[in-house]
Amino acid sequence: MARKAKTRSSGESGAKAAKPDFDVKDLSKGQLRKLSALRKSVGERLGDETFAKWLKKQRATNDTAAEDKNAALLSETLLKLISEKKLRIPRGGYLVTRGRGRVIVTRAKGD
Repeated sequence: MARKAKTRSSGESGAKAAKPDFDVKDLSKGQLRKLSALRKSVGERLGDETFAKWLKKQRATNDTAAEDKNAALLSETLLKLISEKKLRIPRGGYLVTRGRGRVIVTRAKGD
């Protein structure tokens, strides 16, 4: 007699899908696209695991984001000039622009 082949279930192969470590409602549009692409390419369970690891890594790097080196240099230079009384920055803000090898600080135009 011929044996009948086992029918595959539509779900995962006997393993229950674990609840993901992230909330889908809190994801941005780009993150949702990445999650959807991962789920389509490697399956829902593995896609969720991979996305959770990626999201954890992204959040860790965002928390320890490096300071903008140019902004730090500009701030340091301006503070030095202010303390030496060579530069006065008016209230209401200022506009910093570049021009032919120099930095120009002008009063911000009010509304």
